Amino acid sequence: YNVTFKGLVFKPKQLSQLQCIQHFEWCRNNSRVAEFVLLGLCSSWELQYFFFVLFNFLYVVIVLGNLLIVLTVISEPALHTPMYIMLSNLSVLDVFLATYATPKMIHDFLHESKTISFEGCMAQIFLLHVFAGGEMVLLVAMAYDRYVAICKPLHYTTIMNMGKCTGLVVGSWVIGIMHSLSQLAFTINLPFCGPNIVDSYYCDLTLVIKLACTDTYVPEVLMLLDSGLMGVTSFLLLLISYTVILVAVQRHSSVGRAKARSILTAHITVVTLFFGPCIFIYAWPFSNLPVDKVLSVFSTVFTPILNPIIYTLRNKEVKSAMHKLKTRYVSYRLLSHLSLPRRDLLN
Repeated sequence: YNVTFKGLVFKPKQLSQLQCIQHFEWCRNNSRVAEFVLLGLCSSWELQYFFFVLFNFLYVVIVLGNLLIVLTVISEPALHTPMYIMLSNLSVLDVFLATYATPKMIHDFLHESKTISFEGCMAQIFLLHVFAGGEMVLLVAMAYDRYVAICKPLHYTTIMNMGKCTGLVVGSWVIGIMHSLSQLAFTINLPFCGPNIVDSYYCDLTLVIKLACTDTYVPEVLMLLDSGLMGVTSFLLLLISYTVILVAVQRHSSVGRAKARSILTAHITVVTLFFGPCIFIYAWPFSNLPVDKVLSVFSTVFTPILNPIIYTLRNKEVKSAMHKLKTRYVSYRLLSHLSLPRRDLLN
């Protein structure tokens, strides 16, 4: 007698073929890769040693530079305004954005085997989209804050009160988390049963989805629509906001116009640096071009460095607050040293 399986008709002598197909189906539905292999940035050991030193230095600069901004905003009452509260939250997001994959990349530069567990890979995907999505929304909120400050200065304190500022900051985190959960929902349950090599230094969602042992057309479209909708919407809102602001700036006095343009230049530079690589990568999401690695590194390492530099070097209030913080620290150290002999005498 003949046996029908998956629309195929097998004769008795072909039952071994049927058993192979059944075994493959069982393996696909009941097994999952335990880890993924990351190919990293390059294969040359000389370059990897150089990158180890370089990215170690850059990561320390990212963490210290952004934390300095957060500490400055917290310690200076004059900076307890919506603009600087959002700036400090941007610094927090930049630290997290640089941390989700950079320490792992630095560790892998000194190891031949560059692997990451399945759970670690899913965690990287989740964290990347939380922080990147949150930063997109926060940049829109910062543009709205500048719009109110420049176009409606007399109503600024009424419109941008601390309650609304808190809502915008919390909203950016919530939207980032919701966006990331939606990306992870249709990825984590895909059957990953065979190929496990990711041609990157981190678990890039566009590359991981392609490794699933099933037709990935629908997940790829859903991922592209989700990330594309978020990125395009944020970028268009920013474009509209800054266009309106630039038109409104022309009606200001020369002094006010120069200050507004200085602030806008910093904001537009940050937006360009952040969205430029994202737009390029998602224009060809599943092509795996060599330049994608460079742009990914730029987004997760160089942009978090440039943000504090751009904002602090072009902002007199932040530089003044940092100078006060430095003066207080030096005074505290001097007082501590002067008090040590007296303590010794008392003892």
